[in-house]
Amino acid sequence: MQLIVEVAHDMRSPLGSILFLAERLRAMQSGPLTAIQERQIGLIYSAAFGLSTLAGDVIELARGGEGLLHQQPIPFSVANLMELVGAIVRPIAEEKGLAVRLVPPPADARIGQPAVLNRILLNLTTNALKFTAEGGVEVAATQRSRTRLEFSVQDTGRGIPEQVMETLFDAFRRRPKPGEYTFSSAGLGLAICQKLVASLGAELAVDTSDKGTRFHFELDLPIAPRL
Repeated sequence: MQLIVEVAHDMRSPLGSILFLAERLRAMQSGPLTAIQERQIGLIYSAAFGLSTLAGDVIELARGGEGLLHQQPIPFSVANLMELVGAIVRPIAEEKGLAVRLVPPPADARIGQPAVLNRILLNLTTNALKFTAEGGVEVAATQRSRTRLEFSVQDTGRGIPEQVMETLFDAFRRRPKPGEYTFSSAGLGLAICQKLVASLGAELAVDTSDKGTRFHFELDLPIAPRL
């Protein structure tokens, strides 16, 4: 594990450089881009961000998933946070012909830990896109009471196999036998999500069928003054 953590840590520096350069190209600081070039740069950025997130997940797993939890709750915009997630995953979704729908809550300004929530929603959304071939993914924040929000990520994929459900949140799973449908033999993202959601005092739940999968959890987020 120590070797894996060191490799993951070393990956973050070159990936950071790729992200920086891709962001500059997307901002057209090196000149105008064609539509195809914009899409390609978007894919490069999304892929590098995904690898950087994976490296971060490995490090967080080794730390017990507590690396993001030393922040004080701060005011933030749920809608802006969801837009950031959408901006990162849309190039991947567009490449697969999938839609990404964001549904923010009516009372948008909240007090909480946006960095932790961003990591959770980004991991769940990326995972949903990975296992969805048609349709799309919806990321929603539904108001359940004045201060309580339910966050959900719903996809239109083929669902999670029954034999995977018992080990769904395990960081590493049994490799599938030849001919078996492959869900994933590594669940780092889901393992970290479960730890982070639990650290916020909530439970990450999942509903799945052959029409799709929905991950969801509820948080108590006080309404903040207008941002």
